[in-house]
Amino acid sequence: MRRREAAGHVGINIRTAEDWDRGIRKIGDSRLYPDGRRSDYTTGMTTLVEVPALPALEAVLHPRYLTLTEREKIADLRRSGASLRAIGRVLGRPASTIKRELDARSEDGRYQPYAAQRAWATSRPRPKTSKLVTEGRLREFVQEKLSVRWSPEQISHTLLKEFPDDESMRVSPETIYQALYVQARGGMRREVAAALRTGRTRRKPHKHPDQRTPRFVDEMVMISERPAEVEDRAVPGHWEGDLIVGPGSASAIVTLVERTTRYVLLGHLPGGHTAEEVRDVLTALIGTLPAH
Repeated sequence: MRRREAAGHVGINIRTAEDWDRGIRKIGDSRLYPDGRRSDYTTGMTTLVEVPALPALEAVLHPRYLTLTEREKIADLRRSGASLRAIGRVLGRPASTIKRELDARSEDGRYQPYAAQRAWATSRPRPKTSKLVTEGRLREFVQEKLSVRWSPEQISHTLLKEFPDDESMRVSPETIYQALYVQARGGMRREVAAALRTGRTRRKPHKHPDQRTPRFVDEMVMISERPAEVEDRAVPGHWEGDLIVGPGSASAIVTLVERTTRYVLLGHLPGGHTAEEVRDVLTALIGTLPAH
């Protein structure tokens, strides 16, 4: 549209619109030009000053977040009739991201990038008060389902089905776990927390693989590291063991296969398959081999 018409929509004077287009800023009783010239209205003098940096419109955030520039591009492309996939290709984003942004931030069917940016920035501050801290229908629903040993995932998905049009009846599985486990923000009674299928009332920490206690005293030797003569079955005398476990781990069979001849030994483990029990059966199996 023409500049005069745009200025009328915004509610500013046409000269102000011209100044904005030229990068001129009004500071007090003077006008500051992009090249550093400052014209004072009262004295009529023009001086050369250092142009102060413009304040940042947005903080530097993780690339997964949409920026204000991207939101402006979404608005422009959407007005031009571009599809969600086309907008996504221009921004290098999935079409689902564009759809969620338009669905969540549009007002009366219109997407306004600056309003969307402000709404998103308002929703970001942390920490937030947990939904389950205060009494209400949502908390009562969650407590009721936990008391009959529903999982947080089941509760979260059921809320979507039973209350499809009620946005206040929404809670993620992690929010439920937070209310159960984290004392600072926890809001559930201890007896409700104990109703979890795991039986835990505290979160179990997950260690990094490098920090975990090894299962075996001696470091395991990977199959990929076995010698070539074992790998190509050229030399007899190398055995390969395995364990076949029955239903419910009630019983098991240990197998020994000689790799060259494919000779098989089977040992029954009717009562269990601990390391000691497997060792004793293997010892007896090897003892049945001919001396040579």
